[in-house]
Amino acid sequence: MQNQNQMQSGTQMTNNMGNQAMKYNHGAHEILDSHELIGCLIGVMEQYQLYDQNIQDQDLKGILQRQSSFMTQLYNTIVESFSTGQDPTVPTQQYKMEQSNEVTYGVKAGQPKKPKQSVSEFTDDCYSSFMLGQTKAACSTFAMAAAEMNNPVLRRVIADSVPNMIEMSYELFLYQNKKGYYQVPQLKEQDMNIMLQSYTKAPQKGMH
Repeated sequence: MQNQNQMQSGTQMTNNMGNQAMKYNHGAHEILDSHELIGCLIGVMEQYQLYDQNIQDQDLKGILQRQSSFMTQLYNTIVESFSTGQDPTVPTQQYKMEQSNEVTYGVKAGQPKKPKQSVSEFTDDCYSSFMLGQTKAACSTFAMAAAEMNNPVLRRVIADSVPNMIEMSYELFLYQNKKGYYQVPQLKEQDMNIMLQSYTKAPQKGMH
């Protein structure tokens, strides 16, 4: 009887240790990276609130509000996974932009740019550029952190969030391109063809 009680006690202790291990299986590097990426996401969300008060174009305001709403849910999902080490209540969602993916190519001459001297000079061109810079930075931060995560749940949540940050950045690029803020130059056709034909496929070995 005593041996049976000891076995049950040992099993319960093992289960508790397993649960604790699952919750706290974060390495120091992962903890620091997580703090960095969560802080980065908070920074984007807070900056978006500042921009929302000043943006004039309704299309850009709509993009900002959709992205803000998505990032709020993303933030909650990441924080829950980070705190518990378990699957979040709301899994990673998929961000779907509303911009057409048509790109206008070519460059038109305009007024030379220089830094604005006061906040009153900021335009929707400025705000959309700020937003694009921040989502691109968040994308890089998430991708770098996901490559070295050791908690499998948190790693999957972060890795699955990278495509969403890319999609938000791409949506902002398309908006800027449509408005003429982000121009896309091209090479001469002859030069482009030479570059496009610079590579050929390699034979695959050992593939089953």
